[in-house]
Amino acid sequence: MSKSHIEARIAELPQGGITYKTISGKRYAYYQWTEGGKQHARRVKDDEIEALQALINERKSLKQELSSYSSSPRSELVRREIELTSTMLVRIGDELKSFAAPVASWRRRGCFVALSEYLHGTSDGRVMALYGLRRTGKTTLIRQSLSAMSEEDLSRSAFVQVRDKDTLGTLNSLLRELEAKGIRFVFIDEVTLADDFIVGAALLSDIYAASGMKIVLSGTDSLGFLFAEDEELYDRCYLVHTTFIPYAEFSEVLGIEGIDAYIEYGGTMSVGGANYNREFSLFSKARGADEYVDSAIARNIQHSLSNYQYGGHFRGLIDLYEKDELTNVINRVVEDINHRFTLDVLARDFKSHDLGIARTNLRKDRFHPQDTLDLIDAVAVTKRLKDLLQIKDAGERVVALAESHAAEIEEYLELLDVIERVSVVNAVDFAAESRTIISQPGLRYAQAKALVNSLVEDPALADLTAPERKYITERVLEEVRGRMMEDIVLLETKLARPQCNVFALRFAIGEFDMVIADPDSLTCEIFEVKHSDKRDPAQRRHLLDLEKCARVGHRWGTIERKAVIYRGEPGLEEGVEYLNVEEYLKGFKTAFSC
Repeated sequence: MSKSHIEARIAELPQGGITYKTISGKRYAYYQWTEGGKQHARRVKDDEIEALQALINERKSLKQELSSYSSSPRSELVRREIELTSTMLVRIGDELKSFAAPVASWRRRGCFVALSEYLHGTSDGRVMALYGLRRTGKTTLIRQSLSAMSEEDLSRSAFVQVRDKDTLGTLNSLLRELEAKGIRFVFIDEVTLADDFIVGAALLSDIYAASGMKIVLSGTDSLGFLFAEDEELYDRCYLVHTTFIPYAEFSEVLGIEGIDAYIEYGGTMSVGGANYNREFSLFSKARGADEYVDSAIARNIQHSLSNYQYGGHFRGLIDLYEKDELTNVINRVVEDINHRFTLDVLARDFKSHDLGIARTNLRKDRFHPQDTLDLIDAVAVTKRLKDLLQIKDAGERVVALAESHAAEIEEYLELLDVIERVSVVNAVDFAAESRTIISQPGLRYAQAKALVNSLVEDPALADLTAPERKYITERVLEEVRGRMMEDIVLLETKLARPQCNVFALRFAIGEFDMVIADPDSLTCEIFEVKHSDKRDPAQRRHLLDLEKCARVGHRWGTIERKAVIYRGEPGLEEGVEYLNVEEYLKGFKTAFSC
């Protein structure tokens, strides 16, 4: 970053600092700064503190950098950078310090360890690829690696930013120059923008990594890395996955506690957490989620397919691609997976099953029963929801969407770690079906909020008071949060305990939300997952059902644990454990570390 860029960034950042005052026994945060010779102060809300402090810290770091920029002579390495003949964007020397400094104090993802071990371990001729969707921390990991380097290693490092016009040919020329100047660590960002990357990636491992250069690749088209590994790199590449961000890591790195915060914003990494997502509309509304699916997922797949095997891997999707329908169809498949319980995927026009569930539960609510949702114009609500989510019905699509299209798209979504599958077993015949879970909960929740917006607009709610409307819409979202919490617990348990069979078990009446069966020890654990923070006998009635337990024990072995996972305090009721969901998920921290 040049001196002028540093000065411009400093001008954008808040000066001053955060102080605390205790009033009537309660601690309050205040932001204080000087402007025009006068002292100013304002209260800071709890959910603002972390983001504001990060910006203040960034300003302090940049001011220190600016001071050293003007007082220290430019290093010999930076003078050599001026002599590079390549037209590619490259940062070396002092510029790397400026690039890395703002994130040096940020908490690190678990995969930072694998990256450090690669950079500072024995050279084995392999490259490393940071593989994951946009805003899952790839570039931040690189900047943190630079900030942790010794002065000697940093002086032998380079960060390369690939642009659309760049090719492997221009990158090869640059790497030759860097190698001749003694550069040993090369970080190449957005490498998949080079159209010939997939078919020529072996150049990086066979020529440069084999000669001792450590090369770290990253890019938004993460599917391209998988194709490159299969086509060119084979066993000459370490893949570090960043897309899936489990609750424990989300909470520790961003400092955001609570399963509901994870449900609403989980799936991306940022220093500001929830505030960041609100500011940039990422997952904060249906449009933001839709744009993310389009830019981070659909274009990822389309770009990588068009550059792999000269487009020969489109298979049955070629008609959709040629008629410019593929991005829309990928979008629809993601949305339909998110709403698997709301419609028969791709078989009929969009419906809102969420609405039907909410109707039923509002009628039987023990404290505030209402039949208001029975009066709603469901057709109009569904149309508004469909418009919000930009879903095309069968008659509106240029190309018919066959089941084979959806199956191929889902294959790619699995490769990208966007979806995972868990089993739902029928306790009558023990047949299993698959439940598809989106690994980024914020996407699902954003679409649920679109449903709430539709409900608020419905004429049936016009005569209700504001508190009544709020109650109804919150009740709908509560249903969604409850089902999402079940999916999150199932998914993380399955990934953290691969040696066991993890599934939901459905009886003729009732179900176990999760069963963990160990085929080696012939033991199992049974669970109910409830979004409530209160204990209730109804929560454990199935776990105490002797007939259900006997069927499970006969099929999978001795039941060693019965537990309810919920949002309240840990405890024991009638021999059934009560586990706090946040503590339960944090217990998987080690399992998800690289």
